[in-house]
Amino acid sequence: MSTVKTVMWPKVILFGDSITQFSFQTNGWGAEIAHKLARKCDVVNRGLSGYNSRWAKLLLPRLIDITNSADNNIAAVTVFFGANDCALRDKNPQQHVPLEEYSENLKVISRLLSSAGVPADRVIFITPPPLHEPAWEKECILKGYPLNRLNSAAGQYAEACVQVAGQCGAAALDLWTLMQKDGQDYTVYLSDGLHLSQKGNQFVALHLWGLLESRVADLPFILPYWGDVDAESPERSFLSDQ
Repeated sequence: MSTVKTVMWPKVILFGDSITQFSFQTNGWGAEIAHKLARKCDVVNRGLSGYNSRWAKLLLPRLIDITNSADNNIAAVTVFFGANDCALRDKNPQQHVPLEEYSENLKVISRLLSSAGVPADRVIFITPPPLHEPAWEKECILKGYPLNRLNSAAGQYAEACVQVAGQCGAAALDLWTLMQKDGQDYTVYLSDGLHLSQKGNQFVALHLWGLLESRVADLPFILPYWGDVDAESPERSFLSDQ
């Protein structure tokens, strides 16, 4: 009896906090990336709202098998932490991670991904976006606490993220810098001062695709185009190993 070989889709994994978790919403940047890669790979959302890099490095071995890298079939990974790490320690100790530790955590994540068969050149670190303090302060007040983040702090973590990416041999998407380039009004990219607006999602999708496209360019179109299916004997098209 002949055996049928399972069709295995490669994966692009989006690993991050709420900005990643929310990216599959309508017009989200993750949804746009998934659309571009349909029939080439699965785009897997591993966004965890509220999480920081300290928790991420501990969880990663539970999300990706680092003991059997041959079975992972991972084409690329985005690592998008920092927006919670940069929370002010005295205002939000639950999420705050000191800057030096944040850098070390990203390096650990890079090493864990390497152990899982994902080399550094297939990893894209994404910095936190800029923070609009007046808008975010309103959100904080509504929840009963004072402003707990500053744009200047987000910038320090963004700079550290870019530095770690360079040290690890990975790519970096510096949203904090790009969104404020040439003095543009970065607030249009934010929905509440911290999370992305529709325009912000479009911005991330556009710039991320510029880095991701070359890393997935060699992925073939999975299964035959419908017009190429042998209508008289479709099993010839579907049940071969080609």
